[in-house]
Amino acid sequence: MSLAPLLEAAPAIPLHAFAAMAAFVLGLVQFSAPKGTLPHRTIGWIWVVLMLVVAASSFWIHQIRLVGPFSPIHLLSIFTLVVLPLAVWRARTHRVADHRRMMILIFAGALVVAGLFTLVPGRVMHRVIFGA
Repeated sequence: MSLAPLLEAAPAIPLHAFAAMAAFVLGLVQFSAPKGTLPHRTIGWIWVVLMLVVAASSFWIHQIRLVGPFSPIHLLSIFTLVVLPLAVWRARTHRVADHRRMMILIFAGALVVAGLFTLVPGRVMHRVIFGA
């Protein structure tokens, strides 16, 4: 395992990857910690900002080009940018079940599923984890 392929990639890729890794770890903390507390809300806002960085930075990553410079994975970024503010709004209006469902969906889709796609041979994270 070596971070060299990630650190040598175009600037959007390490920004995207490190924000995603931090969001993944904070997301796990959020799932296991008590809900509705000040730490939950504080970590939640940090997670939201990280997810905005993950989603926005993805539009500058064009390794897989199926529709112009974009790939179907960019649909997850659009989904995240749409659903994330809705999920925050649901929490602010005390619709906790909706908030929980949306946040789990974002975590599962935009971090877990998309993260698994980064391990496909030829991708930067595949080289980071498995070598060249």
